[in-house]
Amino acid sequence: MTESAIISTLLAFLQRSDSSDDDFNQLALEIFAYQFAHNQPYRRFAIQRGRTPLTVKHWRNIPAIPITAFKDFTLSCGPIEAMQAVFMTSGTTGTVKGRSYHPTLDVWQCSMMLNFRQRFMAGVDRIRMGILFPDTVAMPNSSLATYLALAVQAFGTPASEVMVGEHGLDVERVFAALEQAENSGEPYALLGASYSFVPLLDEMQRQQRRFSLPAGSRILDTGGFKGQSREVAAEAFYTSLANAFGIPRAQCINMYGMTEISTQFYDEGNEICPPVKSGPHWIRTRVVNPLTGDDMPDGEVGVLVHHDLAHFNSVSALLTEDAGVIVPGGFHLLGRVTGANAKGCSLTMEDFLAAAQVNP
Repeated sequence: MTESAIISTLLAFLQRSDSSDDDFNQLALEIFAYQFAHNQPYRRFAIQRGRTPLTVKHWRNIPAIPITAFKDFTLSCGPIEAMQAVFMTSGTTGTVKGRSYHPTLDVWQCSMMLNFRQRFMAGVDRIRMGILFPDTVAMPNSSLATYLALAVQAFGTPASEVMVGEHGLDVERVFAALEQAENSGEPYALLGASYSFVPLLDEMQRQQRRFSLPAGSRILDTGGFKGQSREVAAEAFYTSLANAFGIPRAQCINMYGMTEISTQFYDEGNEICPPVKSGPHWIRTRVVNPLTGDDMPDGEVGVLVHHDLAHFNSVSALLTEDAGVIVPGGFHLLGRVTGANAKGCSLTMEDFLAAAQVNP
């Protein structure tokens, strides 16, 4: 398939209400063949693993690259100078950042909007949003900044606003918007990185302030704390959000996404931690033993592997560094891998480095 044919096929596939295992498998194999043909580091890795379009017959056998490979290699099926967008992973100054290349954002945006409408908006067309994260002017290569800007554009009311400027979070501006929502009875949504909520909660505690937002209000957090704020255990974090804003924990939704894929996962709120996370029909998740690549039995802890058809220009099969367990309806996200699983991820990356740097 050509790039234009894949884009057209994907846009139609994403807009279906669902897909069978056979339909998913067929498209996954076609995208693997495309990536094998045009993404040379991935091709060399796949050959080293004995996996080619001739030998792979099921999406579960498509070789997954380790997430850290995005920092060391240009993983793109097209020339990077022709890309419409390049998303970069977060990192401290001086560290190498992973890059994800997009020849068009049409598929990425379609994936985001269809999923966000179903999982966060839940039947509401638009809601006033307060964004606790910098905008795309400040962070043009941030997939999260782009995600939040698209959320406002597609689903926010005209009164929606970004609450983070060059001097950081504007707490008083947030308070003013929350007070207005309380008084008007208009549902309100706060969205941002998990760590963005911590200084807001701390300041509310310092000032002994609480809000009781109208019914239908909701919160979306994502990304964890990443050393940007103090760490807060999930149970305490969502209890604090519910108490501070008067929003049920069922309406405190965590989004799990990453720069290295084009689709996000959501839960159904955080009444119980950890909640079950799941994605739309164009992404499938496995839990594997990173040393062998074999699937772990349901209910046993391993490393998450995501097969995201929307991530067509790079590699659709991604070995994360996140521990998880398959449960009915999706998976539990258990944090970063440790011990033998961490060693297994490192060995997989060593294999990738060795294979990708030599000619087949």
